[in-house]
This record gives sequence, C-alpha cells and structure tokens, in this order.
Amino acid sequence: MSNEDNDRINAATTGFIDLDKCPVIEPVPGCRLRTPHAQHLMLSYLEMDAGAEVPLHSHPHEQGGILLKGKLQLTIGDDTRIVQPGAMFLIEANVVHRAVAVDGPALILDVFSPVREDYAELTNRYIPPTDCV
Repeated sequence: MSNEDNDRINAATTGFIDLDKCPVIEPVPGCRLRTPHAQHLMLSYLEMDAGAEVPLHSHPHEQGGILLKGKLQLTIGDDTRIVQPGAMFLIEANVVHRAVAVDGPALILDVFSPVREDYAELTNRYIPPTDCV
C-alpha cells in the first residue's frame, strides 16, 4: 500500500469512525479486524469465529483490550484464563499472548500504542501463520 493510500485511510478514520468503511484484515483464519488509527494510537475491532485462534505471539507494541461479546481463552505470559464480556486486559510490549474464541464467536476491542505499522499497512507481521486443515 502506498503512503498516499494509507494517508487516505487514516484521514477517513480519524475522528468519528464508520467501521463499515474500514478495510478488513484477516491475520489468521476466522479472525477479522478493522484498525482505525491516529498518529500514536490504534483501535482494533476484532471479530473471532467460534474456535478461532490468534496463536502465541508477541510484538513491540503495548496492547490493552476489552472483551465485548462471547467467551475467550486468553493467555498473557504464563497466565491463562477464560474471560467473559467486560473483562479488560493489558499486555506490555514483547510479552507473548494468545486468544481462542470458546463456545462461540467473540468480539474484542483492542488498543495499540504505538500504532502497529503492519496493521496500518493492512498486513500482519507478528502473528505466525496457521496451517489450514
């Protein structure tokens, strides 16, 4: 994606955000996200199908989030928990983490700082690819 395309998307999503106009990224099968961002902060609206997994990974960005709908098995470092809607979490930079949608689909709002450059470019650099069965 060119810088001009990225600036257009960024300008279109700064201020009030229409998620339907945000490009969709599918970093792994069954996980779709939209990532509007400003200069230093990125939102990530993540929809996970039942059983979908964001595999164990880390990145140099701080991440916080809240589970909006569904149930999630969330691993942060050495701690794994099943969380319900309303659960909030913070993940320091470079800490390994993983998420699995349990017993149905899940909807998560994540926040990244600084902006994930790979998502801003509509790519995925940090989550390892999964094999499709």
